[in-house]
Amino acid sequence: MYDLVIVGGGPAGVGAAVYAARKKLKTLLVTDGWGGQSVVSADIQNWIGTKSISGLDFAKNFEDHVRSYSSDVEVWDTDLVTKIDKKDNGFFLTTKSGKTLESKTILVTSGSRRRRLGIPGEDKFDGKGVAWCSTCDAPLFKDMEVAVVGGGNAGLETVLDLNPYAKKIYLLHRGSELKGDPLTQEKISKMEKVQIILNAQIQEIMGDNFVSGLKHNDKILSVQGIFIEIGSVPNTEFLGGLANLNERKEIIVDHKTQQSSLEGIWAAGDVSDVLYKQNNISVGDAVKAVLNIYNYLHKKDHI
Repeated sequence: MYDLVIVGGGPAGVGAAVYAARKKLKTLLVTDGWGGQSVVSADIQNWIGTKSISGLDFAKNFEDHVRSYSSDVEVWDTDLVTKIDKKDNGFFLTTKSGKTLESKTILVTSGSRRRRLGIPGEDKFDGKGVAWCSTCDAPLFKDMEVAVVGGGNAGLETVLDLNPYAKKIYLLHRGSELKGDPLTQEKISKMEKVQIILNAQIQEIMGDNFVSGLKHNDKILSVQGIFIEIGSVPNTEFLGGLANLNERKEIIVDHKTQQSSLEGIWAAGDVSDVLYKQNNISVGDAVKAVLNIYNYLHKKDHI
């Protein structure tokens, strides 16, 4: 039986694995990939201590760091946890490949997946003009024309993030009116470089090697970047109702400890109900969780 199973190989999962190793917890990390959503970023500029790094190098550094603790952390990096069952002395987990295992505690760092438009060009230009994080990538679009798809708060905040950099910003929303905060709407409406397009039916993302246009309502906008902000879907399906979720299907946690509503399960990163979805915050929350898990196991005389 493991002391701890970490579900996910993004920033939160990696931070947790490193700290669990240093605490000498018998740990298993299960993931189907390293780096989380940032792996598709061409240039990450807000990872503290690193001026600039590609998403691929970011993920490689994560993997190398965890594997440097190979004597303390076991890694299954081509698998996914698909089911968790509660047992008297812990949990019984099943993976996509059919493996089964037992653990005293679980830290869920499975992140979320972006809700996608499902149109031609979206996958082809992911990381090549199609972007998902304005806090991370807005500076990359300096003096360019950019489209933002989404009329909620995330879309409006993306416009604000882009405003100091982009030459022109198109805000497209499929509804007849924006849904974001009214004060933010008012602020955006006064920005000369912003054009709001309502009742927009997005049809295709166009380009050769990089984005060069966006087709909507049979019209083509000439843009070099597209930020898609239509929400995200937390990867929580495998929990099967074990822990309480909010209306967005995020795991509700105690933000002092990162513990969920069910004793023995913690969560950190984008899969939790944390307010800000950022790599640096995810790592900090995961470290917090592992330190709490370590204390929990000692108090329970589990280790």
